[in-house]
Amino acid sequence: MRRSFFAKVGMLGSLFGFGAIYLLNASWLAPTPQGEPVLISHRGVYQTYNRDNLGRDDCTAIRIFQPEHRYLENTIPSMEAAFAHGADIVELDIHPTTDGEFAVFHDWTLDCRTNGRGVTRKHAITDLKKLDIGYGYTFDGGKSFPFRGQGIGLLPTLKEVLQHFPDRQFLINIKSNDPNEADLLNNYLRQHKLLSDSRLMVYGGPLPIARIRELRPKALAFSRDSAKDCALGYLLIGWSGYIPEACRNSIVMAPNTWHWALWGWPNRFIDRVAQSGSLVIVLDHRDKKGGLTAIYRPEDLNFLPKNYNGVIWIEKIEVIGPLLQASHE
Repeated sequence: MRRSFFAKVGMLGSLFGFGAIYLLNASWLAPTPQGEPVLISHRGVYQTYNRDNLGRDDCTAIRIFQPEHRYLENTIPSMEAAFAHGADIVELDIHPTTDGEFAVFHDWTLDCRTNGRGVTRKHAITDLKKLDIGYGYTFDGGKSFPFRGQGIGLLPTLKEVLQHFPDRQFLINIKSNDPNEADLLNNYLRQHKLLSDSRLMVYGGPLPIARIRELRPKALAFSRDSAKDCALGYLLIGWSGYIPEACRNSIVMAPNTWHWALWGWPNRFIDRVAQSGSLVIVLDHRDKKGGLTAIYRPEDLNFLPKNYNGVIWIEKIEVIGPLLQASHE
């Protein structure tokens, strides 16, 4: 009898505990997400390319599709076009130069896209600005080079970009895993009085991102490693409503193959992420895609949940941006 009594008490306690956890994480009890999605335009408006069997170090400029526009990635005209087509944030890539600047350019080396040679960061900005950054692009196996001669002087510095767009937001990609580059970037921004009134957004290798978090605790900063730490930490303790430190002031990734395991998905989860100073990005991993899921086509939006107001990572902002704007009018 006594054992039966304690068993019943234990069962009631367990039921009460499970019920409390359920209510704490009930999506239907959380506020419905308000507002529109945040559109991040990858590299601005740029020449997309065939990714079939693409190796990590393969030259993408020789794999572009037949051009549909005249813009080249990471240039001020391409960024102007991205914002005009509805981007809230433009992602760009930076490399320190030998003369104290930051070059806005994607590739680790110059050989693929330009008429230059060697590692990008081993050059002075004065030399980089003389290059033709449209030199290497071809869509027909080298029979023609439609942008050759049109990219001279188009490689900008980070200062030029931020001064040209004083009221716009950028996601800065540090292209190395050197923590010293976080210090260089921090000093550079302070020296030129850039981003003093807006939030710094940066991603890259785990070491510079960890250092950025030390230097600028309020910056939105993330790496592949911090995103994994965030996801695993939330899976373990998110039931309590606590947001792990790795999820704060970051972009929090929510693969749609994991939604069943994300405590409070979708409304409670999205609200918790927002309260921690972060943004949610929903990833389509049904085909086991890696990295940030690219949105190229309208049908690629179908996996997004209803009332989604988080991040959408967009490759063709000139297509997706106007479509989303029209859908919210």
